[in-house]
Amino acid sequence: MYKQILRPLLFQFDPEAVHHFSFNSLKFAHRFPGISQLIKKKFTLEDKRLEREVFGLKFKNPVGLAAGFDKNAELYEELSSFGFGFIEIGTVTPKAQAGNPKRRLFRLKEDSAIINRMGFNNEGVDEAVKRLKKNTNVLIGGNIGKNKITPNEEALHDYNYNFEALFDYVDYFVVNVSSPNTPNLRALQDKEPLTQLLSHLQTKNQKKSKSKPILLKIAPDLTESQLLDIIEIVESTKIAGVIATNTTISRTGLTSENKEEVGGLSGKPLRKSSTEVIRFLSEKSNKAFPIIGVGGIMTPEDALEKLEAGASLVQLYTGFVYEGPGLVKAINQAILDKRS
Repeated sequence: MYKQILRPLLFQFDPEAVHHFSFNSLKFAHRFPGISQLIKKKFTLEDKRLEREVFGLKFKNPVGLAAGFDKNAELYEELSSFGFGFIEIGTVTPKAQAGNPKRRLFRLKEDSAIINRMGFNNEGVDEAVKRLKKNTNVLIGGNIGKNKITPNEEALHDYNYNFEALFDYVDYFVVNVSSPNTPNLRALQDKEPLTQLLSHLQTKNQKKSKSKPILLKIAPDLTESQLLDIIEIVESTKIAGVIATNTTISRTGLTSENKEEVGGLSGKPLRKSSTEVIRFLSEKSNKAFPIIGVGGIMTPEDALEKLEAGASLVQLYTGFVYEGPGLVKAINQAILDKRS
């Protein structure tokens, strides 16, 4: 029904407007008694064999929703009804910011892809915290970034503020230094500033009564030398793992007319490069740390490919938009079928 009726209708309108419309519709629908249970019944697959324990956390299944979809922690309870094992909110920044000028979100229908240059638009970390205080049982990741106006030399203060504000309300953290839509942000992926940032957060983390996993989200455009640096940084800072990967700035092989729009590309064209990064990190590190695989997962087979390449968990974003909520259940079913 989604791909035959709903998607063609929604794809007639501006993608950012559709995103807000979908959010509001889902909020409204969940006000009615029984709607949440009906959605769960249709889209959720529960099976003990799907459970995973990764970096000390227990996931009811390995399929999560990537950051960027629920930036402000507005809809994590409702979205979890679609069968996700975990929801990652953000990217959040210390201060609210509007992001880049509109239009800033583009569908590439012929390529089953999206280009976004949102620019960390969000209401600020404190607003997210207010909503997360109401969480009862959804496993939440907190994706943190810096404000656009914060120079890289002071970025550590922004990440520290986010870390402290969110600490009691998320299950794990993701340090985002790989978005292409905040000027100079990717420079923080360089070995020295990244080591300094992660070491600082880990020092803070270890002073807590119970530390929480910190992960690093990396770009798919890193060289092999840079990826080897990432392995070394994970080892030296003792963070919990890596999310591979964020969006790409590459436009190789695209056919859609708006392919040259500035921003990060996600979706089907990212599948191969993301999987290659996962495999490289897994093999070169000798599986020393967990990896969450994200990028171009449009089918259950794509998810299995990432798991086989070395990912412990996977996340959806563009695949959820193009293929609909049934993809979550289909992936979990494929994982069970693979086991049997």
